[in-house]
Amino acid sequence: MTDRLTDPRTKYTTGGFAADDQEQPGLTSDTVPRPDHGESSYRGSDRLRGRRALITGGDSGIGRAVAIAFAREGADVAINYLPEEEEDARRTQKQIEDAGVTAVLLPADITTEEAATGVVKDARDALGDIDILVLNAAYQKQRDEDAAIETSEFDRVMHTNLYAPFWMARTALPEMEPGSSVIVTTSIQAFSPSPGLLDYAMTKAALAAFVQALAEQQGPSGIRVNGVAPGPIWTPLIPATGWPDKLPKFGQDTPLGRAGQPAELAGAYVYLASEEASYVSGAILAVTGGKHL
Repeated sequence: MTDRLTDPRTKYTTGGFAADDQEQPGLTSDTVPRPDHGESSYRGSDRLRGRRALITGGDSGIGRAVAIAFAREGADVAINYLPEEEEDARRTQKQIEDAGVTAVLLPADITTEEAATGVVKDARDALGDIDILVLNAAYQKQRDEDAAIETSEFDRVMHTNLYAPFWMARTALPEMEPGSSVIVTTSIQAFSPSPGLLDYAMTKAALAAFVQALAEQQGPSGIRVNGVAPGPIWTPLIPATGWPDKLPKFGQDTPLGRAGQPAELAGAYVYLASEEASYVSGAILAVTGGKHL
C-alpha cells in the first residue's frame, strides 16, 4: 500500500465528542477538540488569484475553512460574523493576511435587511467588487416535539438562514460580473430532516430550491450558482445546538463512521468558485461522509 493514501475513516477522530452545551453562537476557543480549518494542511495553487470573496459566517467552522482556502488560492476575502464572535474573526483575519492577501472584517447581525444589505455594500467598497459570494451563516437549535418553537426563535432561524441570503444575493447580483459565483451552504438536513431541527431543516430545504432556481435565473447573465450540503461537521455550532446527549455519537452514523471537519469542505467551495467548475451551475455538492442526499 502506498503511503500517500489516507484512510478517510481514521483521518480525524473516530470517536464521539464529550458532552458539552455552549451558549449560542459558539466559539472556537470553547470547542473541544478544536476543529481543523486547514490551518496547517491547505495548500493553494492560485486557482482564485485576483478574485474578491464575501463569506458570511466566516469567523469559524466551515466559513473559516473556506476563508483560509480562498486566501491561499489568492483571493481577497471579506468575512461577516456576529460582533460577539470578534475573537474568532481576528484569528481568521490573521490566517487570511498570512496568505498575503487582503482581509476585511464586517461584524454585523444580518437578521435585519439594513445590516444584510449593508454588509454587501461595505464588502464591495472595501474589495472593489465581489466575484464570489458565499452565503454560509446559519443558526440551529435543538427543538422540542410537537413543533413547540417560540415564534421569536422561529423568526431568528428564518431571518438568519433564509432572509439574509435572499437580501444579500438581491443586493450583490446586479453588480456581479459574468464569471462570478454564488455558493450557498445548504445541508443534508434539506434532504433527510431531523425532527429536532424542524425549523432549521425547513430553511435548508428552501435554500436547495433557491440554488436551483437562482442558477436558472442567473445563467443568462453568466453567473453560476451552486450549493454545498455538509453532513455532520464538527464546528462551534454543534455544542451550541443543545445536544449534550448526542455529542458522544455525533457523526458515527455515517458510512465513514465519524464526523467531518471544516477543512474537509474547503475544497468543495474552492472548486465551485474556480474555473474548473465553469460549466457547473445549479448543483448541490454533498460532503456528508457517505450519507445520501
